[in-house]
Amino acid sequence: MTSVLEEVLEGFEPSPELVSVMAGSRTAAVLAVDIGTSGVRASLFDERGCEIDGASVRIQQTLSEIGDLALTGAEAGFELVTQTIDALLDQPFQTGAQIQLIAISCFWHSLLGVDAHGLATTPVFGWADTRAAAAVKELRNRFDEPIVHARTGCRFHPSYWPAKLLWLRSAHPQAVASTSRWLSFGEYVVLRLSGETAASVSMASGTGLFNQRLIEWDKDLIEALGIPAESLPEISSASQAAGHLRAEYAARWPVLTEARISPPIGDGAANTLGSGCTTREQAALMIGTSGAMRVLYEGEPPTELPAALWCYRADRKRVIVGGALSDGGGLYRWIKKLLLPNDDSESIEAALEILEPDAHGLTVLPFWAGERSTGWSTEARGAILGLTFSTQPIEILRASMEAIAYRFALIAKALEHLAPGPTIIASGTALRSSPVWTQIIADVFGRSVMLSEPREASVRGAALLALEAAGKIQSITGLPVRGEQTFEPNMSRHVHYQEGLKRQQQIYERVIESP
Repeated sequence: MTSVLEEVLEGFEPSPELVSVMAGSRTAAVLAVDIGTSGVRASLFDERGCEIDGASVRIQQTLSEIGDLALTGAEAGFELVTQTIDALLDQPFQTGAQIQLIAISCFWHSLLGVDAHGLATTPVFGWADTRAAAAVKELRNRFDEPIVHARTGCRFHPSYWPAKLLWLRSAHPQAVASTSRWLSFGEYVVLRLSGETAASVSMASGTGLFNQRLIEWDKDLIEALGIPAESLPEISSASQAAGHLRAEYAARWPVLTEARISPPIGDGAANTLGSGCTTREQAALMIGTSGAMRVLYEGEPPTELPAALWCYRADRKRVIVGGALSDGGGLYRWIKKLLLPNDDSESIEAALEILEPDAHGLTVLPFWAGERSTGWSTEARGAILGLTFSTQPIEILRASMEAIAYRFALIAKALEHLAPGPTIIASGTALRSSPVWTQIIADVFGRSVMLSEPREASVRGAALLALEAAGKIQSITGLPVRGEQTFEPNMSRHVHYQEGLKRQQQIYERVIESP
């Protein structure tokens, strides 16, 4: 059978020295890094997949500024990653294990160009950048979108590479002309650290240019768009070994001298695995800055993919299907900062809890950052309807939280054909900070929602994949994850929420232009 090592680390071939160490008395440790849009976390895990006490740090700093037109964006993001590793290795943790692997999870869908010397030619364009909206219309006019969606698992949308590359060609032709290769931000980080530029199957699968069934770049779409094949990163294969750190960084971090760094995986895949969702019996629901609901399983992509959903890969064997919301905890923070600046989190949570479901008279379309699932509209914008002079700020916040839960309910409905009635496992900083929000989701769904125990599921998922690849964990599938708390639905509230969901969808269909 093909080694999971080949599937997850995309061709990791350990050196004789590494094999000797792993077979000997010294235990292995993994340095796992999760690069998110709101900061970077790094942790050490032992060979059983347990986080080492005292060996975890997080630098909370939004990376949204790397979406602007300043060419310093890639460098600023990279420095945040290295500073986080510095901070981790400065911690007084105790472990007799050797750090043998470096695993990275990074936000999906980002794009930047680099020249022949590896210098950034563009800023980092993230999933929330909507400037390529006009290019989406061009794509939909030129191609049969359902056919492309079936092959690539991606709708035409500003989040993905096809629209971004078309937009860049017209808006920034000089930057395009100076670009030798297009990368995600995760690949840029590894390029800087090790000199490698290969992309993992996981990261490539979230670009919109990847054939999910053939597990390679989609040749037909690339040719039709006039994208030079050599400008795309090579898909890491079994013939390639993960790289060591460059001399500069090996000297900076001596304990990582022997460690191998593999191509990053998508943060959504890592989060799903880290939450314990490894079969169709579990669905991962995450709210961080944005939100997503996903089902991961071993097998082939679905033969029929609903228009509301996307399909990516965690690796060559694991498929991940789901939907993503551009608004989540970011919208919560925006409303809180704007309307409740003097209220602390505890008092806000208490005020939210005493409000009755859908009793505020408001309907919110939660598209401040645009829309991805379920309609993929490039025209969608946020809206609050039903405001009166008696409307209170806390009611606007509660209505927005309910509105996001409604959009999740639509994703869950679209997933039913693939994974009927899965256990819903929730994660994410936003839900951990607000039990009221988790309860709202349970009530809207009319189903139990379990908050997973791992507080940082993405960094854990990256570590588990690396350990599975090294043979330290036999299989991630079925690895137990304890629930921190289970939220049972209130079915009388569920009835009220169904009316709110129906009203939101009716307004959505009237005011949002369908693709």
